Amino acid sequence: AIAVLSAMREAGRRQITVKGGKYLEMISEADTVIFDKTGTLTNATPVVEQVVALDGRDEDEMLALAACLEEHFPHSLANAVVKAAKEKGLEHEELHTSPNYIVAHGIVSSLNGERVIIGSSHFVLEDEGAYISEEDKERVLAMPTQYSRLYMAIGNRMAAVIGISDPIKPESTRVIEALRETGIKHIVMMTGDSNRTAEAIAAQAGIDEFYSEVLPEDKARYVQEERDKGRKVIMIGDGINDSPALSAADVGIAIKEGADIAKEIADITISGKELEGLVTLRQMSTKLIRRMNQTAWIGIGFNAGILIGGIAGIFNPGTAALLHNSSTIALCLNNMQDILTEPDKADIIESAGVN
Repeated sequence: AIAVLSAMREAGRRQITVKGGKYLEMISEADTVIFDKTGTLTNATPVVEQVVALDGRDEDEMLALAACLEEHFPHSLANAVVKAAKEKGLEHEELHTSPNYIVAHGIVSSLNGERVIIGSSHFVLEDEGAYISEEDKERVLAMPTQYSRLYMAIGNRMAAVIGISDPIKPESTRVIEALRETGIKHIVMMTGDSNRTAEAIAAQAGIDEFYSEVLPEDKARYVQEERDKGRKVIMIGDGINDSPALSAADVGIAIKEGADIAKEIADITISGKELEGLVTLRQMSTKLIRRMNQTAWIGIGFNAGILIGGIAGIFNPGTAALLHNSSTIALCLNNMQDILTEPDKADIIESAGVN
C-alpha cells in the first residue's frame, strides 16, 4: 500500500493524476492502447486551410455561415472555423434559428425556411442524404487527404466543404515507438474523420491499425470487444465523444485539454506532456509491480529467517521483535522512495528518439 501511495504521489508531481492505485498497477498489464486522433495524436489547434464552395455558392458566404453555426457549440474544429471567419473580417447576422447539436454528427438548424446542416461526411451525405453533383464531388475528392473536413448542406444540397489541418504532434511517432518497446503489442487509432484523413494521420504516427468514421458507441464497443478477447486495454482521449470508451477500458486516460466530462470519467488525467506521460506511466507501473514483488519476497524471507532463528534459539523474543520491526521500517522507507530516478525516468523515450 505504501509503495502504491508513494507512486501516486510521484505521478502527481509529474502532473499525472491517478484516481486509484489499481489503475496504476493495471497499466503494467496492458497490451493494447487505443488512441483518439483529434487532440490526442494531433495538436488540437486546427486551422482552416481551404473552403470549397459548391452548388454555385460563394466561399466567404459559406465560411461566414459555417462560423455562425459552429460558434454555438464550440469544439476544436468549430473554433478553427470561427477564427478563420474573424481573420477574414467576415461578419454574420444571426439568420438561422433553433440550432441543435447532435453528438458525434454535427449541427442542424434552419435558414430562411431551409434545413441547414454541418458536420461529418457520414452525417451530411449518408444520414441526411444531401445531394452533390459529380462535378462538385470531383472538387471535394481533389482536396488534400490530410485535411479533416466539415461538410455543409443547405436545403439538402451540398453547399461547401471546409478543409481543416490539424498537424500531428511532433512526438507522436516516437512515443508510439517507445510504447512498443515497453511491451505494448497492439496500438490502434480511432477517429470520426474520413478514411482518407485517418489513413494519412495513422501513417504519419506509425500506426498500422486504424478505424475511421466511428461513433462514440463504436469506440466503446471496440474497447469491450478487445477486453472480451482477454486483452488489457488503455484508452486515451480528450473529447465528449471519447467518454463511453474511456469508461469501458481497463484504464481510461484523459489529457489536460480534454472536455470536463472526459476528465471526470477517466481513471487518470495527464496534465503535463501528454504523450510522454503515457510512457512515464508505463515505466512507473512496471517498476511499481517489481518493487511490490521484491518487497513481498524480502519480507517473507527475512521474517522466515527470524522465525527459524527464534525456534532454533538463536534469537530471543525481544531480538526477534526488534529485527521484525526494523525490517518493516526499512522496507517502508524503501517503498517511499521515488520509482523513477532522474537519470532513468525517460530512458525508454530517449532510446526511441524523443527529446
